Amino acid sequence: MRYFLKIAYDGSKFYGFQRLENHVTVQKVLEDALSVIDKSKVIVKGAGRTDRGVHALGQGVHFDLVHSIPEEGLTDVLNRMLAPSICVKACYRVTEAFHARFSVLKKRYRYCIYLGEYQPFLFDYTLEYSDSLDFSLMEEASRLFLGVHNFQNFVSGKRDHYEAIIYDISFSLKGSFLTIVFEGKSFYRYMVRNLVGALLDVGSKKRDIQDIFQALHDPHFVHPFQTAKPNGLYLDDVIYEDFS
Repeated sequence: MRYFLKIAYDGSKFYGFQRLENHVTVQKVLEDALSVIDKSKVIVKGAGRTDRGVHALGQGVHFDLVHSIPEEGLTDVLNRMLAPSICVKACYRVTEAFHARFSVLKKRYRYCIYLGEYQPFLFDYTLEYSDSLDFSLMEEASRLFLGVHNFQNFVSGKRDHYEAIIYDISFSLKGSFLTIVFEGKSFYRYMVRNLVGALLDVGSKKRDIQDIFQALHDPHFVHPFQTAKPNGLYLDDVIYEDFS
C-alpha cells in the first residue's frame, strides 16, 4: 500500500534530508518512525534532497506499508512521534505508479532575507543581510533566469546535464523581510542558493547584470558569485498533477 505525505520541517534540527547513519536526518527519522508503525522496514522517497539547514513547508515523500492504515490515523500517530521538528500536513493513498520525485510537475522555493537590525533568534531561519540592496536591479537580473537555460555555473558538483526551466521569480518586501520565490521544474544542488547569491551580488552592486548573462551563456565562465547560506531557504511546495 503506497502513501504520500506532505511534510514541513525545521531544517536547523537536521543534517539535511538524505539518510546518513551517523547523523539525524529527515529521511532517517521518518523511516525509523514508519518502520515502528508498520513493524517492517520502510523506505522513504522524497521529492528532493534539502541540504543541512534548509527548511521545508511542503516537502513531498512516498513510501510503501505492509499494513493498511487509515490516512487520518497515520497522520495523528506520525505527528505525535515526529513533533516538534516535523509536521505531517497531508496524507493520501496513491497508486503504485506514483513517485514523490518523478511525478513532480513543479517545485516552489522561497528564500527569506532579513534586512533589519541583527536578531539572534532569526539566524537559523533567515539570511541576515546588512548591505543595502537595489531591488529594481535584482528584479531586472532575475528575469535573465526565466525559461530554459544551462545552469552549470549555478550548480554545485558534476551532473550529466545542467538544463532546467524556471517559470517564475517574484519578490516581496514586508517590513524588514525580503522574500524571493522561485518556481520551476527542476532545481539542482545549491542552485537556488547560488541564484540568490548572484542576485544579492547584483543588488549590492558587487557584480554586474552582464556577469549573470555571461554565466548563463558560457559554461566555462568562472562565476564570481556568492552562495547564499542555507538558513533562509525553504522548499515551499511541491506540485503534482492530481493534488498539490
